[in-house]
Amino acid sequence: MKRRDFMTACTGAAVTALSNTRLWGTGERLHIVSLSFDDGFRKSFIRIAETYEKFGLSACFNIIASAHMPGNKVRDDYMKQELFGDFGLWNELLDRGHEIMPHGYQHAHLASIPLAEAKDLVLRCLEIFAKELRGFDPMKAVFNFPYNQSSPELEEWLPSVVRAFRTTGGMINPLPTQSTIKITTGGWGPDSAEKHVDETVEALLAQPAGWMVYNLHGLDEEGWGPISPGYLEALLARLRKLDSVRIVPTARALMQAGG
Repeated sequence: MKRRDFMTACTGAAVTALSNTRLWGTGERLHIVSLSFDDGFRKSFIRIAETYEKFGLSACFNIIASAHMPGNKVRDDYMKQELFGDFGLWNELLDRGHEIMPHGYQHAHLASIPLAEAKDLVLRCLEIFAKELRGFDPMKAVFNFPYNQSSPELEEWLPSVVRAFRTTGGMINPLPTQSTIKITTGGWGPDSAEKHVDETVEALLAQPAGWMVYNLHGLDEEGWGPISPGYLEALLARLRKLDSVRIVPTARALMQAGG
């Protein structure tokens, strides 16, 4: 069983990794890997950050701006308010080198509501980030659509308020460039995504180059399509040994591509 309209197909090529000592070469095999963790589960995100730090890497966290607020309207039944972190934690993780990006004001399906309402929810999300997250610049940010569901109208408008956006369309993208605005992703759930992640990695590595943006959520029992802490650590350890792989958050991949 799969989450509403959630894409699980692999199409394309790409993988990246965070390494300040290795620049992206030209004319070589290059696979960028961005594991994109959504929603803002406190327990899981702390553990994910610690795991990435073991390898000198930065994790990619996408946060529902109002999830920690009393009376929030986070919609899915697996999302309970007591599970979410707040901007105190997100600023701490930011200071430790991790990427914190917007995932909506609420977890609203923006493509299915009136355009004016959808735009308002995006702007409210960005306002909270600008107020609460140190150094946040929306024109350097990737907006990560809830449910990975966008619309042509929102896709046309979003580049006026953010650097890029993530939506559905397959987990393997072309390598990022200065002109990259639309980033596509996919995932697996509600059961464990581990087998599907492995299959997607193999699809990426079978291509000369590409950028894998895989949408995950939490660890163990938290979130949709969870993975285990042991699996995440083993995956990062394996990918770090591959010369062609760079493990990098999505916005940082755009920055390192010159954009």
